Amino acid sequence: MSARERPTAYALHPQLAEDSVPVADWPLCEVRLMDDANHPWLVLVPKVAGAVELLDLPPAQRHALSDEIDRAARALKAVFAPDKLNVAALGNLVPQLHVHVIARFRDDIAWPRPVWGAAHARPYAPEALVARVAALRAALA
Repeated sequence: MSARERPTAYALHPQLAEDSVPVADWPLCEVRLMDDANHPWLVLVPKVAGAVELLDLPPAQRHALSDEIDRAARALKAVFAPDKLNVAALGNLVPQLHVHVIARFRDDIAWPRPVWGAAHARPYAPEALVARVAALRAALA
């Protein structure tokens, strides 16, 4: 995407909106929960119009993103006590800059492989989704 094609106002990519639910609104990022009960999985989306790569952020925003990733990872660790935390900014299917922070367990459906393509997403049951979002909001506050 050229600089001319980039949007001038921030808007969440439709695929991210469809695949996740809002959890928190931080100074730089929207924090969203992937609707996949296979893994506790947050997505941080910097509210920066046209950002595709980390290098599209000025230094202060890159540092803020790093701090917000740390905050999300610590919340997942506190709530779920995972064996490992995966952090990735791939963007191969969704070009908008976003960072995945995923709690992983040795007995999860994809271990030790990456979560992508290991299994179909399993949407949360409505009551489980409400409980998961509430727990994460408390930990992220």
